[in-house]
Amino acid sequence: MAMAERRQSIVDFINSEGNVTFVQLKGEFPDVSEMTLRTDLKALDQQRQIIRVHGGAKSVQFAVGTDDLLARRAGRRLQEKATIAAKAAALVRPGRTVFIDSGSTTTALAAAMEDMDLLVFTNSLTVASELARFERVQSIFVGGRLNRYSMSTTGARAIESVRSMTFDQVFLGVTGYQRGEGFSCGSDDEAVFKATLVERAHSCIVLMDSSKENRPSTFRVCSLSDVSTVVSDGGMSDDFVSACADAKVELL
Repeated sequence: MAMAERRQSIVDFINSEGNVTFVQLKGEFPDVSEMTLRTDLKALDQQRQIIRVHGGAKSVQFAVGTDDLLARRAGRRLQEKATIAAKAAALVRPGRTVFIDSGSTTTALAAAMEDMDLLVFTNSLTVASELARFERVQSIFVGGRLNRYSMSTTGARAIESVRSMTFDQVFLGVTGYQRGEGFSCGSDDEAVFKATLVERAHSCIVLMDSSKENRPSTFRVCSLSDVSTVVSDGGMSDDFVSACADAKVELL
């Protein structure tokens, strides 16, 4: 593959994923040496075709201070999200008070749920749209400042609202996980909001596909030991499985 063709393929891959680790790049381009890949990333960053970040790269289409447009995320890793959604939906029981966080995977969860006697809070417009089809589920939307990238509300008003509540279950979406750092996302406001949800939950359930492992993001949400369960697609590394066992976190 010629250099120009290879570099365009790298840009296309990064644009399709939004945010990638160097490990993912090596997996996508196994015949390219690490030194060549790093040279390519440096050149593409200088040409402003991608943005180099610690441990990887992100698309220039990936807006700073966000977790990317929800519409773009919703089209990625569809099978993995469906697997996670089905597992998470099986954890929902009648008579509980539940919070469903924003995100493409949590929206898939709402789509996979059955109609039952539940009180469900959300700050996500797409989750609320899925819940609207139910007759027995009582849905309450948490107001605040609209984030047009994630199609959800955040900010001081939203944070203050959930601080006065307690939830049996919180289903949390995250952007990345790193051992020793915990879970993270790309928006400061959303990180504070998510951390508040963790504090107010009897049981915090993180929905995370395996591509988010070892993927750095800017703002820390919580540590692995702060959650009770991680629902994934079955592709997590042995290191993550071991970390969950050490933290006494259930991995589904």
